[in-house]
Amino acid sequence: MCSSKSKNMNQEAISQINGRPVLQPKSNQVPTLDRRNSLKKSPPKPLIHPIASKIASPRPISINSPPLSPNSKPIRKLAGYEKPKPAAKPVKLSESTDGGCREVKSTVTVQKQPGSIAAARREEVAMKQEERKKKISHYGRVKSVKSNEKNLNVEHEKKKRCSFITTSSDPIYVAYHDEEWGVPVHDDNLLFELLVLTGAQVGSDWTSVLKKRNTFREAFSGFEAELVAEFNEKKIQSIVNDYGIGLSQVLAIVDNSKQILKVKRDFGSFNKYIWGFMKHKPVTTKYTSCQKIPVKTSKSETISKDMVRRGFRFVGPTVIHSLMQAAGLTNDHLITCPRHLECTAKAAL
Repeated sequence: MCSSKSKNMNQEAISQINGRPVLQPKSNQVPTLDRRNSLKKSPPKPLIHPIASKIASPRPISINSPPLSPNSKPIRKLAGYEKPKPAAKPVKLSESTDGGCREVKSTVTVQKQPGSIAAARREEVAMKQEERKKKISHYGRVKSVKSNEKNLNVEHEKKKRCSFITTSSDPIYVAYHDEEWGVPVHDDNLLFELLVLTGAQVGSDWTSVLKKRNTFREAFSGFEAELVAEFNEKKIQSIVNDYGIGLSQVLAIVDNSKQILKVKRDFGSFNKYIWGFMKHKPVTTKYTSCQKIPVKTSKSETISKDMVRRGFRFVGPTVIHSLMQAAGLTNDHLITCPRHLECTAKAAL
């Protein structure tokens, strides 16, 4: 049987070409009629990649999607074509092959048009504004009231004095701040008076000293250095008894009057001596807070050392700096205080 099969296979592989038998390979053999009919009946199956069938389309299906490349032409709209309205529910598209090999389903989700959220927000804000207008309509001109309050606050800020002047400050202290403190002084008697008052306020406060100002003027003859320098022990004791001023303080004032007379002989006046340390020009500071104002400076220390060397008493750096502020040698008003500009203008005269 094996030999018969091999004979048949050899006969099938031999074909007649131009009357001659030719041996052909299996692949070059011409199919028979039955074989051709069987091939026509069964159509070829489409090739489907196993991984591509499982991956969903990365882009949703859109009718009005732009062209994929700049060279591609857009699709022309047909006559009578209307743009479909966006559906409220997702639409499922399905396609299947005739052979039933696969079934692909894609879901198109219709989103809201861009800007719809912002439009809704604008409508909400507009409604709230309308409600607010209705609420404030019963209270009259609200805008004018608010603007008046702002103007009052601005005026209050403009008239704001130095922070050490408060609502509870004594009127005599407020008047001293508004009229005298920081104003340049060139009178010898007034400089002597301020020197006495600044020394007297050590361990006390300016309000108490200002209330005793007239008492000091009466006790020391209007601060005439020539008269005070002539006080004897009897006069000094009467001042202590009649005006309630401490003995050490009275003796210091009498000694300082004698030193002022010596300064007048050397410099011509007490004013020239004091202002000579400043080169006859006041210093204008620009402090924004009273906490930043120092209690003494290098200039006050220089003046204090020279006065101590000359025999003055109660003339420490802090006392001299207070004298410089009171006599206008330095303008330590805060820049927010209206007196700052006023004292600067007076110093320029």
